[in-house]
Formats: sequence, C-alpha cells, structure tokens
Amino acid sequence: MKNLAAALLLFNTKVENIKKDAENPFFKSNYASLSKILDAIKMPLIESGLTFMQFPTGNNGLRTILIHAESGESIEDTYEMRPTKDDPQGRGSTITYQRRYALASILGLNIDDDDDGNEGSKYSGKSQSKPSNDAQNKPWLNPNTTEWSEAVKALRSGRTIEDAKKKYSISKKNQELLISESTK
Repeated sequence: MKNLAAALLLFNTKVENIKKDAENPFFKSNYASLSKILDAIKMPLIESGLTFMQFPTGNNGLRTILIHAESGESIEDTYEMRPTKDDPQGRGSTITYQRRYALASILGLNIDDDDDGNEGSKYSGKSQSKPSNDAQNKPWLNPNTTEWSEAVKALRSGRTIEDAKKKYSISKKNQELLISESTK
C-alpha cells in the first residue's frame, strides 16, 4: 500500500474543491454531478498515477476499486443501495448516485458544502438546523430551463452576469456558456 498511499497523497494536493453544479428540484438541493466530479479528478488522477474502476455488482451493489497504475496496489469496497423506484431509470439513478459518493469517499474529495445528510433528514422528520445564507437559498441556473432563457434575454438586453449571480447560483462552466449564448 506504500505506493498507493503516496499517490493518493499527491492526488489530494492536486485536486481542487469541487463545486456543486446541478440541482435536484424535488428536494430543492444542489449537488456535484458525476460529470463535474469526473472532470475535476481526471488530470489529478493521471498526474498521480492513479485510476479507478466502478461497476454494478449483484442486485443493487456498486464496486469501486482505486488502483495505483505502476505497482498494481489497490483498495476497494462494495456497497448496496436499493433504488426507491425499481425500474431501469430508478436503478440507473441509484448507480449514478452510488458512483458519485463512492468516488468522493475513496478519494477524499471536498465537494463544496456537502449537506446531503442535513437535507435528507428534513424529509425523514429529523430536521436539523443549519445556518442559512443567501448563497444557499439561491437556485442553480442550468441550461434548458425557463430561467436560463430568461437570463439569456436579460444579458442580451444589457444586464450583466453579476446581475444574474445576484439571483442564481451559477457554476463556472454554466457562466461561460451563458455569456457565450447571450452574445449569439
């Protein structure tokens, strides 16, 4: 495990805090999407000589293996999570959820203010108080939504990106996309 531990230490010096870039409208919560996580860890993993594999196992399991490429040293774990809706979409969503959290755990990722525990407890009747601030209360601005179209129109009519940020939380990628789309 010596080589794997050293590579993981190097990885953690290279990877940055991963910002939440997606919104779950059902629970009114924000999260870092799997694609955001994969984009953020790709180069730090390569530069550190690490890779990973993830695949479904059994009925509702996900196996995650972190591998040091040169030595072949690895760590792994498997866990199960039953989908709330047992159909292909429900199972797919569960696998994506498992992948995000397994990667965050095995790599020790810092994903913004991870509040899933607190948010989830609100819906189980065990509400925990959490300080609120304006940034947490702003909805995320995502493409292909009515809010997105309105923001594009506002920018085209002379409003600024700062005006949009006062109303919405906007990921860096979406901010660039919004500016680009509003100048077309």
